[in-house]
Amino acid sequence: MLETVQKIQDESRQGEAIVPANGDTRTYSKKFYIESYGCQMNFNDSEIVASILNQEGFGATRNVDEADLVLLNTCSIREKAEQTVRQRLTEFKKTKKNKPGFLVGVLGCMAERLKAKFLEEEKLVDLVVGPDAYRTLPALIEEAGTGQKAINVLLSREETYGDISPVRLDSNGVTAFVSIMRGCNNMCSFCVVPFTRGRERSRDPYSILAEATDLFERGYREVTLLGQNVDSYYFVDEAKDETVTFALLLEKVAAVSPLLRVRFSTSHPKDITDEVLHAMARHENICNYIHLPVQSGSNRILQLMNRTYTREWYMKKIDRIREILPDCALSTDVITGFCTETEDDHQDTLAVMDYAKYELAYMFAYSERPGTLAARRYTDDVPEEVKKRRLSEVVALHRGHSLEGMQKEVGKTCKVLIEGVSKRSDAHYFGRNDQNKVVVFPRENFQKGDYVMVKIDDCTAGTLIGTIVPA
Repeated sequence: MLETVQKIQDESRQGEAIVPANGDTRTYSKKFYIESYGCQMNFNDSEIVASILNQEGFGATRNVDEADLVLLNTCSIREKAEQTVRQRLTEFKKTKKNKPGFLVGVLGCMAERLKAKFLEEEKLVDLVVGPDAYRTLPALIEEAGTGQKAINVLLSREETYGDISPVRLDSNGVTAFVSIMRGCNNMCSFCVVPFTRGRERSRDPYSILAEATDLFERGYREVTLLGQNVDSYYFVDEAKDETVTFALLLEKVAAVSPLLRVRFSTSHPKDITDEVLHAMARHENICNYIHLPVQSGSNRILQLMNRTYTREWYMKKIDRIREILPDCALSTDVITGFCTETEDDHQDTLAVMDYAKYELAYMFAYSERPGTLAARRYTDDVPEEVKKRRLSEVVALHRGHSLEGMQKEVGKTCKVLIEGVSKRSDAHYFGRNDQNKVVVFPRENFQKGDYVMVKIDDCTAGTLIGTIVPA
């Protein structure tokens, strides 16, 4: 495999049709079908799109055959995602031949870069809409309905969709994503996000708190605050003479209710502060879990990636996290085979992984993305077989760390939020503990959304197995 990734539950839905899960009984004159690929931000964007389409008389369907409009919310981070999207568009092109009025659109990160190919050269789609242009969807759909090719991929310095209440798609009714900012100012040389999602802008905290409060009142018990780099959240309200940093926002959301768990993703190592760590320590309902992408353990490669930190600095940041939050779990991203990477560079990455012993890791072989700084500056010169071998070594090392971390939990008791019925057994529930570890246990007389104390009796490399005990 050129790409290997240990997936979390949210990303297991990639490419599936998604529909509202909260009992929407309204009758719609038209139907839309949407597939999402990539990161949590894309799934959250699809919920914003669903809200906009609902207002225009479109209802979601899981059956593409009854849809009037098909949308693919795309990702450009990995080559494999692009290949999958292109294959799906080819399939939908066949449907168009036999279904007059059937429209196909591409949303998200692939929109700007491949707009000409999709619209004119390959004629795969009718409309192309960038991540900052979803408000114009109704007008673009109308334009596409006349036979014109409709496109809007303009990026914005202001758009946050803060006033739009997302339609929760395929939700379990317990956990939800809340977008707090969009875009990214970090110019990591391997990444397309600054070019596809634009510059950073933070959503106003009042709309974030209103959304979190509404979710809690509707029975949700966990929110994950989303952004390409949540640590850099920064909102200045000149009228109220108030500045809200990410640490302060975390505390405000945690104050909605002690029964509302708060998570966040993603953190750039250079921006996570003691202020954030101390806020986490003060609030039991801010989960002790941080996603801290390292990408590489080699200083030379980190410099080529423009990550703006060294391996030594990163390891000291891990020390600081564990000093303030001794029970904090860490996850990471690792890229193997980046341009000019040597065996010594690879060994440096393995050494940092040994130091951190991440609970969860997203591990990829490098694939050059057109338009990135790396594509313009460097040669993708590491042979594919070398990338594969190094990736296999990274994966094997992480699996050992993951199992080791799980085994340390056996015999302990932890607080778990019940998210639903286990996929493997109707007699068991599953949920996650404070450190984001999946826990499976007999259902007993509890319901989805309840907090329970679970004694851990056994484990696998990816799951804790236990039984409910009195609180």
